Amino acid sequence: MNADLIKEIVGNLLTELGLPFDSIAVEEREDMTHAEITSSMASRIIGWHGETLNSIQHLAKSIIRQKENLDRSPFLVLDVDGYRKSQEDKVKKIAEQKADFVRRTGSRVALAPMSPYFRRIVHLHVANTPELADLTTESSGDGDYRQIVLKLKDESKVSDGEELAPVIVESKDDGLDNLDI
Repeated sequence: MNADLIKEIVGNLLTELGLPFDSIAVEEREDMTHAEITSSMASRIIGWHGETLNSIQHLAKSIIRQKENLDRSPFLVLDVDGYRKSQEDKVKKIAEQKADFVRRTGSRVALAPMSPYFRRIVHLHVANTPELADLTTESSGDGDYRQIVLKLKDESKVSDGEELAPVIVESKDDGLDNLDI
């Protein structure tokens, strides 16, 4: 993807919104483009639970799609001062903790509902981490309630008729209460 175009579009959006920024760095990562914004007022760009950042990202993707005459929106992720990266790390850590529960009990476990982006992060993390090679993931549910289910690859260790446990975690200390995208 054209890094100069991304910098121009995101920079113009931030300027028009009156959101100060110092720089925008663009890099290709695996199958996505990542744009890191540095700002002395990162919290204003992030907004409440990342809503402002998500909106800017959505607008940037739409503008790029139109300008580049693309069939679908590009896979562009905006981050501000490592905000999104820390959320990715948090969801990976939670998946690893739940993986230990799955191994100990043989039960399947569902993570709290999360956005498609973070479900993708978990799917890829489990699939590409050698320490988690005995596990697999699947998504279940619909819409805003779609969640990742972690389970053992060798289902012979699971008893018949076993219920999914826990389906939705009621605890607010699981760290998934404000994941964005």
